[in-house]
Amino acid sequence: MFHTQSDVVFVKGLKVEAVIGVYEWERVITQPLLIDIAMETDISRAAVSDDVSDALNYKEVCDDVSAWCQTIQAKLLEHLAGQIADKLLAKYSCHKITLSVAKPTAIEQADAVGVQITRYATSASNGATIQADTISSNDA
Repeated sequence: MFHTQSDVVFVKGLKVEAVIGVYEWERVITQPLLIDIAMETDISRAAVSDDVSDALNYKEVCDDVSAWCQTIQAKLLEHLAGQIADKLLAKYSCHKITLSVAKPTAIEQADAVGVQITRYATSASNGATIQADTISSNDA
């Protein structure tokens, strides 16, 4: 599923309704988004303790990401993905995030269109280094 040597906490197919898009009509409606998140982190403490307080809480991650999508109201999926990744790195204990955001209703002929990005925590600050791996993008 994931090609990494690190532990990963993941969310697959998080469904969020949010304002997203560049056209006027898109700014007055919500559209469905599908979000996948892979957060590389050390889960060894939680694996031993069996205590949620030692874990990266994926319920909190889902709640935060849903709220951020609704608050940000981005025009571009690229902007939304970057904002979410930066916020996750700032709030949660992880060193790498791969995040995809898709619009399943944007293009009739496609199951979905979207972007995938990868961000790394920096040791000097809570910010993220800029490294993006875009798969496809269409915000129409």
